[in-house]
Amino acid sequence: MKLAIIHQTNDFIIIYKPCGISVHKDQSEIGLTTLLAEQFDVPQVWLVHRLDKVTSGLLIFALNAESAAEFFRLFSEHHIQKTYLALSNQKPKKKQGLIVGDMQKARNGAWKLCQSKENPAITRFESVSCEPNLRLFILKPQTGKTHQLRVAMKSLGSPILGDSLYGKNIENIDRTYLHAARLQFEFKGQLFDVFSPPKEGQWWHRQGVMSQIQKFSSVLAELTEQEKCG
Repeated sequence: MKLAIIHQTNDFIIIYKPCGISVHKDQSEIGLTTLLAEQFDVPQVWLVHRLDKVTSGLLIFALNAESAAEFFRLFSEHHIQKTYLALSNQKPKKKQGLIVGDMQKARNGAWKLCQSKENPAITRFESVSCEPNLRLFILKPQTGKTHQLRVAMKSLGSPILGDSLYGKNIENIDRTYLHAARLQFEFKGQLFDVFSPPKEGQWWHRQGVMSQIQKFSSVLAELTEQEKCG
C-alpha cells in the first residue's frame, strides 16, 4: 500500500493516514514506519505522534534522529496546534466552548471524563449544523491524552458518529467520523500550516457536510494569506 504524502521536506514528511490503519504493527500487519521506510527506500523513519486506528488524517514522520528529537520537544511543549473534524448525530449540550477535566480509565479499554482538574484534558470546540440531526464539530485539543476527543464528544452528549466504544452502534455507519485535518507549527524558523480534508467515509460526502468543510477550509486559506501579507 502506497501512503499519500501531503507535505515533504528534507527533515520530515506529513502523510494522510486512512482510517482503519494502525500506527503500530498489528499482529498480521506491517507498521506505518516500516511501510514508509520501504516507500522512501530509507533505513528508518521516526513516528513523532500518534492517531487512533479509527482516526484518519495528518501524521508527521521525521526523516532523521535530530528532527525526531525536535518534534518530540515541540509536541511535549504543546507548540504544535492540531485541529480535528468530527461528525455527530446527537445534539450537544452546548454548541461551542471548552471541555476541561481529568481522564480516568473505565471499562473495556475506554476512558471517562472526571470533574476534577488536577491534570486535565483540555479541548476547545465549536460546531455547525450540516442537516437535521447531523453536526460538524471543529475540535482543537490543548493537551494530548489518550482518546481525549472521543471522550470529550461523549461528555457533550454528542458521541462521534460510528464510535462504537463511546457511542451507540448505528447500522450502516462505515467508520468512526474523526479526522485530523490541520497541523500548525514552526520548525527551524519556518512556519507550516497544513490542511487535508477527509477522504474515506460516505457521511463526509453528504452535501451539507461538504459545504461546511469547504467554508472552514476557505476561512483557513484567507487567514493564511493574511498572515503572509502581514
